[in-house]
Amino acid sequence: MAEAPRLTESASAVFAVLAQASTATRPQLASLAGLSKPTVSSAVAELESARLAAHSGTASSGTGRSAAVYRLGPVAGAVLAVDLGPAHTRVRGCALDGTLLAEATASREDAADAVREALAALPEGAPLRSIVVAVGDVTARDRQGSGMRPATAKAGPVFDAMAVALPPGVPVHLENNVNCAALAELHEGAARGRHTFGYLRIGVGIGLGIVVGGQVLRGSNGAAGELARLPYPWDDGREPRREALEEYIGARSLLRRAREAWAERDGPCPRTTERLFVLAGQGRASARAAVDRHAADVGRLAAAVTAVLDPGLIVLGGSTGADPGLLPGVRAELNRLSWPTEVVSSTVGDSGTVAGAARLAVARGVQTVTQAARPKD
Repeated sequence: MAEAPRLTESASAVFAVLAQASTATRPQLASLAGLSKPTVSSAVAELESARLAAHSGTASSGTGRSAAVYRLGPVAGAVLAVDLGPAHTRVRGCALDGTLLAEATASREDAADAVREALAALPEGAPLRSIVVAVGDVTARDRQGSGMRPATAKAGPVFDAMAVALPPGVPVHLENNVNCAALAELHEGAARGRHTFGYLRIGVGIGLGIVVGGQVLRGSNGAAGELARLPYPWDDGREPRREALEEYIGARSLLRRAREAWAERDGPCPRTTERLFVLAGQGRASARAAVDRHAADVGRLAAAVTAVLDPGLIVLGGSTGADPGLLPGVRAELNRLSWPTEVVSSTVGDSGTVAGAARLAVARGVQTVTQAARPKD
């Protein structure tokens, strides 16, 4: 990784706002950064000299005058976001203003190949500033203190297989995949304009992304929202087991319950949750019964989340959670058990996790460039 030049505080501030704005004139940069026009002119000159900013044409003002427009320069760099999903690995390379530069998708087993493909598509000479990897696990610093790792064996092997493709010397940050998806919902999905909400993912596993005041709540161990650790079952004569709730609500158990209660008159029992929801939408009684029961279970989980957080909004995501066929039953059960809370389906789809990871990577990359600012003279 090419080391970022050491900037003055004013140049760092201007670089940060330019990265967020993508393009801007000097008066706009002065307004956004809260700096005087002479200070911004000096900062822009410093950034141009370091090739961190570049001239990008002109813009006409209402008075007929033209103003120079600036964008990030060729050595501002790029970032990489990796979503190590349960079935697929999705990778995005972005410029520090968030512009998409590269994308790649592969099976979970071929995660390293997807990373190499995205890296090869990045502009030549653009230094890689940051890497964010979204994993389906809590993250923790390893015992040698050399970096972050998945905290359990859940995501460790696939992370290790992917890590061999990462270039050395670039900071790697791990984040829980549900937290990343919650960020995508906040900025570009169903929770835009809402600063507090819960993102409830229901699929093969379960998880909760908690956003309070526009920030993801991670908890002291990075494990906030790990719903799989809720005690279940909680009943006389039955001992709770670790991750038993995830096993009960997960997609595999949904299909198993559908098989056990399937009526021959409804034709072949579906082998995927997608097909199950399609048949439910067509009015097949067995499929409708299985989906209705699943919706009630998810609604009870949503009621537990609401009792603790009172988020005002719950966004349902995941391979089964995001299906609109689940909404009426979830809403009904939640309203029966708790106070009124808005429930909507995710709008970011399968790309939500890597989109959220890319936002984090961009923020980290900008921080890498600006954090070594020189004090003002």
